[in-house]
Amino acid sequence: MDKSSNSGSIVLYATFLAALVLQVFPLPLWAHQARPDIPLLMLIYWSMALPDRIGIMTAVVVGIIVDALTFSLLGQHALAYAVAIYFVLIMHKRLRLMPMWKQALTVLAILYIERLTAALILGITDGLLPDRLFWLSPLIGMFLWPWIFILLRELRQNFHIH
Repeated sequence: MDKSSNSGSIVLYATFLAALVLQVFPLPLWAHQARPDIPLLMLIYWSMALPDRIGIMTAVVVGIIVDALTFSLLGQHALAYAVAIYFVLIMHKRLRLMPMWKQALTVLAILYIERLTAALILGITDGLLPDRLFWLSPLIGMFLWPWIFILLRELRQNFHIH
């Protein structure tokens, strides 16, 4: 492994670490469920940009870490992330060619797939129905997508991550 690919891997791991920190960053109680799913947004970008390196297994690992950090049902985020990343991997070539506004709408659909999977898991295991703020998170993620995309693309280009 040469130095540039080594530094690229470190940057890749650092982005996931930053996303995990943001996922547990304290928010007011009313804003907790509306928190955008930053680790999933990172997974979407990296699996779109590097589908041979970041895939379903990475989504499962990141999901289990999110489950542990947020004291969620173990496997809840892992399954939801894996389902969402499966759709990204199916259409990653088309997704890369879309204009930013179409990409953001597609990311919104992927984020809602994750939310629907999480709602089904919560409904089956706890018998809970999510409130309205639970469904607001993907909208916030959609508006964050262009900024996350630009930031991660710059990092990928500057550190020659392939």
